[in-house]
Amino acid sequence: MRLKADLVLLVVAVLWGFAFAAQRAAGLLGSLYFFNGARFLVAGLILLPFAARSPITRVQAWWTCAAGTILFIASALQQAGLRTTTAGNAGFLTSLYVVIVPLVMLLGWKGRPHALSIVAVGLAALGAYLLSTSGRFNVHAGDMLELGGAALWALHVVLLGKFASRYDAISFSAGQLLVSSALNWVAGALVERPVLPVPPVLVISILYTSLISVGLGYTLQIWGQKHTPPTDAAIILSLEAVFAALAGAIVLGERLEPIQALGCAIIVLAVVLSQAKAWGRIDTLRPSKPAAKGDAR
Repeated sequence: MRLKADLVLLVVAVLWGFAFAAQRAAGLLGSLYFFNGARFLVAGLILLPFAARSPITRVQAWWTCAAGTILFIASALQQAGLRTTTAGNAGFLTSLYVVIVPLVMLLGWKGRPHALSIVAVGLAALGAYLLSTSGRFNVHAGDMLELGGAALWALHVVLLGKFASRYDAISFSAGQLLVSSALNWVAGALVERPVLPVPPVLVISILYTSLISVGLGYTLQIWGQKHTPPTDAAIILSLEAVFAALAGAIVLGERLEPIQALGCAIIVLAVVLSQAKAWGRIDTLRPSKPAAKGDAR
């Protein structure tokens, strides 16, 4: 089951990596809250009919709202940062959640990662830096927004690993997406002017991200994290940066510099190290046993 979960998280990294171009296109059009609100709404409504029909406890509703709120803030910071920073900086800073996850685990749950996890986390951050910035990091106005988003993405990964794993993946995913969508629509109505008429590229971006990276990606993430510790999940998901670069090469005709290719190789090495630790049965951050439905813990 652990191998299957890791492969599922690898698929999530692929979906998220290829979605980065669509998010960038929407950001350049100036759409932030309405773009996020639309894609989360479409994804949530598609998942809703497949959600489990068992009663949702008050505790599950609380954690669903918490996850949706974190998702709302993190995605807003990421989209806002893309307006004033480069895609390379955004990719690197966002990927720093792989470093922050062990810190959240240590401070919040006293979970001490294994030494190989620490090495893997450091390698993943180094690889993301080389891949996203080619070793040349120039500070931009949106960088602090992206860094703040990285902290919230880390919190989101930990929350899903610790609490969402207790409940049905589809119902939890649909709930957090609808909560995030509602918050985005409210924020958009207050501070943002909609892009009208809606350009075709924005429609395509909404459809791709809602159906693939959001609806399918977040649901698979929740299921995968039932069987993979948060730190290892973050390391596997850091492959998003590699697949984003691959998507740029395939879709946009971009070319990787040798130093960027080195960054890809380092990230892959980090993932291999994290899995070597897991299969060596020396993982100290096993996810907690899923609670039974209706459990009020």
